[in-house]
Amino acid sequence: MSKTPVIAIFDVGKTNKKLFLFDEQYKRVHEQSQTFEETTDEDGFPCEDVDALGSWIWKKFWEISLLEDFKILGVNFSAYGASLVYLNDYRKPISPLYNYLKPYPEKLKKQFYNTYGGESLIAKQTASPVLGSLNSGLQFYRLKHEKPDIYQQVKYALHLPQYLSFIVSSRTASDITSVGCHTHLWDFQKHKYHQWVYKEEMRTKFPPIYRGDKIVSIVNDSRKVPIGIGLHDSSAALIPYLTSFTEPFVLLSTGTWCISLNPFNHTLLSDYELHQDCLCYLSYEGKPVKASRLFAGYEHEQQVKRLSNHFHTAYDYYKTVTYNNELSKDFQPASRSQKLGGKTAMVQQSAFKERDLSNFPTYEAAYHQLITDIVTQQVRSTNIVLNGTPVKRIFVDGGFSKNSIYMNLLANAYPNIEIFAANIPQASSFGAAIAIHQHWNQTPLPNNLITLTHFKASENVSI
Repeated sequence: MSKTPVIAIFDVGKTNKKLFLFDEQYKRVHEQSQTFEETTDEDGFPCEDVDALGSWIWKKFWEISLLEDFKILGVNFSAYGASLVYLNDYRKPISPLYNYLKPYPEKLKKQFYNTYGGESLIAKQTASPVLGSLNSGLQFYRLKHEKPDIYQQVKYALHLPQYLSFIVSSRTASDITSVGCHTHLWDFQKHKYHQWVYKEEMRTKFPPIYRGDKIVSIVNDSRKVPIGIGLHDSSAALIPYLTSFTEPFVLLSTGTWCISLNPFNHTLLSDYELHQDCLCYLSYEGKPVKASRLFAGYEHEQQVKRLSNHFHTAYDYYKTVTYNNELSKDFQPASRSQKLGGKTAMVQQSAFKERDLSNFPTYEAAYHQLITDIVTQQVRSTNIVLNGTPVKRIFVDGGFSKNSIYMNLLANAYPNIEIFAANIPQASSFGAAIAIHQHWNQTPLPNNLITLTHFKASENVSI
């Protein structure tokens, strides 16, 4: 029996680690999932168990290589960003995989920005807000100044996606999507590493940098197998859209964070945008992608708990509520300060937090109001990256794309832009596979990778 040609994708999130096999038509033909208990670093702060993760990647790669039903034609990786693995001369990890949520020392932070021109200048040059440990470059700076004995042993610093690739290929590389993801490492104006990286003599500790479609090869069963160098997961998730659509669009990726990605906004970040938590990613082709984010999924989760307690319903009762145009006409407008949603676009709480639930006769009415308030914030956040660009379509994927109230209200808010709910399961995995399509797949890319549902604005309803 002939084997099915496939690509293997390792998709590593903070919680779930997944392995997918896709055939040449990008149909998922195999899936495995794994979780690991966190360990702690030397300060007792929770962090990824890098040894357990590395062992799992290595073990699963060889397991799938021996499967009788599949022939592995390629391998790639997507993983969360802002995480560095430090390798010594023997190419072994020499420190914990420090958590990007770990608080950053205020004294060291001041030292860094005072040395290199101040927060505003660095943020603008690197197209990233000041985010502490979420700026992975600052993690490396911290290692150098707090643990110089470990720093001196560092041969290579790899972002997590590239470390995963290294486990399989034994080749070190830097990837533009990881370096260009709110790291403070990349100067978006000069298109090179920022000057502070050179002045701290760190440049030589980063391997050569490549586009996200770069591959290396290993010999497996007497044949070469292309291995991708790995991608930052947010940038990987954008790839199916970039390959499917040529007209300007915004991708609104919804989950705990709702991130508006505009690959067609090429203006430099302004101070205002940076203060609104805007940043730029680099696509797998090395092009800037302006993005804004909102903590809307978390806000939804908290307010749904409040609704459940007040109306004595199950937590997930909201899943039964569908869009009602008549209810929409009775929405309570937010005050101007509530519409602004606080000082920044990423603010966690919507106007709904201050609303008196006793004013709503039913759960359905209250839930419509909640989504109205969230969409009000979302419009403000999305507009930051949308304004001044010729975007005519917004694609929404993730959790809110399945929420009929959210989608209809978003369509009402943008009557002159086409709003689509997009369905592409495991978008970051798909993106990692598509990035190296030419190296493993001889068939054309399918034209039905993404399923779209169009939402039109309702009459007499506005946000």
